[in-house]
Amino acid sequence: MSASYARKSPRAHGLWFLLVLLTASFLPAQTAAPQPPPTVVFMTDFGVIDDSVALCKGVMYGIAPNLRIVDLTHQVNAFSIADGARFLFGATPYFPAGTVFVVVVDPGVGSSRKAVVVKSKRGQFFVLPDNGLMTMVEDRDGIDGIREITNSDWTIGAKISSTFHGRDIFSPVGAHIARGDDWTQVGPEMRGLVRLNLKPAEVGDKGLSGEVIAIDGPFGNLITNISAEDFLKLGYQRGDRLKVTIAGHEVELPFAKTFSDVPLKQPCGV
Repeated sequence: MSASYARKSPRAHGLWFLLVLLTASFLPAQTAAPQPPPTVVFMTDFGVIDDSVALCKGVMYGIAPNLRIVDLTHQVNAFSIADGARFLFGATPYFPAGTVFVVVVDPGVGSSRKAVVVKSKRGQFFVLPDNGLMTMVEDRDGIDGIREITNSDWTIGAKISSTFHGRDIFSPVGAHIARGDDWTQVGPEMRGLVRLNLKPAEVGDKGLSGEVIAIDGPFGNLITNISAEDFLKLGYQRGDRLKVTIAGHEVELPFAKTFSDVPLKQPCGV
């Protein structure tokens, strides 16, 4: 069949159209890029000696089998809400919007304290007790919404333990949100959160005063509440000597860029 005949014959034109349709039907389909698994960042003060962390993960996997769980730490000092708030503050900038943080540092478990879901203005979700854990993140990132956890369909239900809300409330709720369930269905809106009374560092005529808020794991570094921005207001340059008073004892040490700038076992400020 010639091309000129196809233009003159309606029947031939129909055959050409059918041929085009058949050819198109056998073209390889465009495959969408695979979606990454939903992510839960999990932090507790449970430690890793017993099965508590694994039980919580089992609950989450039962709801969202394709879940990716990142262990931030389970070595928060027992009952230390301030330490938990600090770790959370340090972690959130490194995770994308949509990440769900399940945080269980809960000395008031079983009491009248509320279990909540918080959405930050960064688009991240936090499933945790309302006890001050969100204080530092709230100050930096802002809050887009708060809801109290009351929906029993999202929790263990009638079997909820009075002392293990990490397994029975926070873990299942975190998994529901991570798999894409509508977080507003978790319970009613709330207006505000419990806050920690964190004392800020102060810049004055005599210098800068702050507090030691933690010791850096096995290394022994003292972590303070003094920000780099506040410290730099004093005008120090790398290599300058700093006079530091800690618990009434004055020490002099160099302002260094890194630990290797000073001899082994010598203190420095970085």
